[in-house]
Amino acid sequence: MFIKLFVVLLVLLVMGIVVFQFVLPIFRGNSSSKDAALTYWGLWESDATMQTIIDDFQKENPTITVNYEKRDIDKYRQTLQTRIQNGDGPDVFLYHNSWTPVVTNLLSPISSEVMDPQEFENVYYPVVVEDLTVEGAIYGIPMGIDTVALFVNDSIFEETGANMPSTWEDFTNVSAGITVKDGENRIQTYGAGFGAYDNVNRAAELLSLLFLQNRVNLTSPQETEGSMVEAIRFYTDFVTGRDNIEAVWNTSAPNSLISFAGGNVGMYFGYSWDIFVIKELNPELKFSVHSVPKLQNDLTVASYWVNGISSNSRYPEAAQKFLSYLAKKETQEKLYTETSKVRLFGLPPARRDMADMVRDNPYVYPFVAQAETAKSTFFVSDTYDEGLNDQMDAYLGNAIRSVLGNTSVESATETLISGMEEVLAQYGVN
Repeated sequence: MFIKLFVVLLVLLVMGIVVFQFVLPIFRGNSSSKDAALTYWGLWESDATMQTIIDDFQKENPTITVNYEKRDIDKYRQTLQTRIQNGDGPDVFLYHNSWTPVVTNLLSPISSEVMDPQEFENVYYPVVVEDLTVEGAIYGIPMGIDTVALFVNDSIFEETGANMPSTWEDFTNVSAGITVKDGENRIQTYGAGFGAYDNVNRAAELLSLLFLQNRVNLTSPQETEGSMVEAIRFYTDFVTGRDNIEAVWNTSAPNSLISFAGGNVGMYFGYSWDIFVIKELNPELKFSVHSVPKLQNDLTVASYWVNGISSNSRYPEAAQKFLSYLAKKETQEKLYTETSKVRLFGLPPARRDMADMVRDNPYVYPFVAQAETAKSTFFVSDTYDEGLNDQMDAYLGNAIRSVLGNTSVESATETLISGMEEVLAQYGVN
């Protein structure tokens, strides 16, 4: 009797476990083993804007919840690295394209179901493919792309009859022609915010632009030291007035972006985001955006942020699904539309097949039009990474200050290259 009772109880126990595991979830609506709560770290877009994208995703994927956190850029890279390594970081997060060598160990490759390599190459610009493909694996999806472009004060150009420069020789002549000096040779109207470091916004990218166009190898600079010397000499001549180049800028001028917004600079180099600052400071300024001047080629510098999946995510399958959704053209079109409701325009699209969407926008298309031939650099402003970018920029800034302080270009370049090689080795970049 006891044995029979034991058997009955055992059977009831097993049946209870079966009911709990397989029947109960039906009444709950979905299986707890399939539920996922993703944490998504962003930097620039508001909670409200991103929620419109997330809501659509969650409707299609009711077992996945996405919690968006808009983070502060200050110490973002360090916090990201520490939290992911400690196991309490985000599942999906933004990172800068130049950080790829530094954060690859924090990332999971995206699956071929999200996007296979051939599709990735067809959809995105070459710089994106080059930056985000490591040993055949793809490590992220960008939602936009920015490039360094030439901003022109249309009023100054109209008043002086200046033509748009297409080469650096043109730029040299035009910047000299629109510079206004008083009787004591003090600059009253600056031809261009160009030639110094501390008061030239985007100086790191400007020098990178010259390096790239002059075929400097930024990961093995010793191989092209002579080309780097030429680029630094050319750049600083616009302050020193050497080598038959007119001084059109000086180290005592206000910040070049602020000066351009104030209408006191003929030409400025910057990203699309700088337009928001200009419009806020001087809504009435007449200016236009154009491709950068050319030397041996028409390269410019690309800067953009990428969505990646944490290698330590608790929900890797759900994270892959979410990234697949973010990669869709329809999703990126909606994000552009939503962001354009709260500011002048959204991110310049990173997808080639979205270029026509912004073709008629004079503030966006010039940046997209250059993306096909853009290149990346480790000299990048405003990432606040306290790592690869900031350390490289520090050496570059010291080099320019040295040249403007009468150190020879050759000596300053030699010191710069030594510093670059030290930083590149520190972060395993070759």
